[in-house]
Amino acid sequence: MRKLTNPWCDIPGYFCFGCAPDNKAGVRMSFYSDGDDVVSVWKPEQQFQGWLDTLHGGIQAVMLDEICAWVVMRNCNATGVTSKMETRYLKPVSTKDDYLIIRAREIERRRNLVTIEAELYNSAGEICSKAQCLYFTFQPKDALVDYIPQEGEEVSLDEIIASL
Repeated sequence: MRKLTNPWCDIPGYFCFGCAPDNKAGVRMSFYSDGDDVVSVWKPEQQFQGWLDTLHGGIQAVMLDEICAWVVMRNCNATGVTSKMETRYLKPVSTKDDYLIIRAREIERRRNLVTIEAELYNSAGEICSKAQCLYFTFQPKDALVDYIPQEGEEVSLDEIIASL
């Protein structure tokens, strides 16, 4: 896998709940390219629980939606917004799990509409939730193409997990 740079970090006022590394209230996701997929590895925290020791469904949806946005940025060289999102919760996610893997890929593109599917896995490799997102991508003049993530250093899944 290759680390994707976060192109927004040096922009004043950048405070995304999903991916801003300095937003202490946020989930602070980072991303990697793995073939056609974008991947994030995340350590659950108690502050994001819904029911006792269970990751809140809204937080799961945030992470699934956020990784879909990164697929759009990487694959389409554009930014966009979520037009529609369908989320399925299949299994509870423990906030005591060592790590979660969130993985997404583009499945269809028609003009400025991109369909992406994403899954959230627990550390045992079980799919706990999944989503399909329809993204509306901006026209090139509005797409903020100066802020598209670039692939960086090669890193293994074990190295990512060890760094959490």
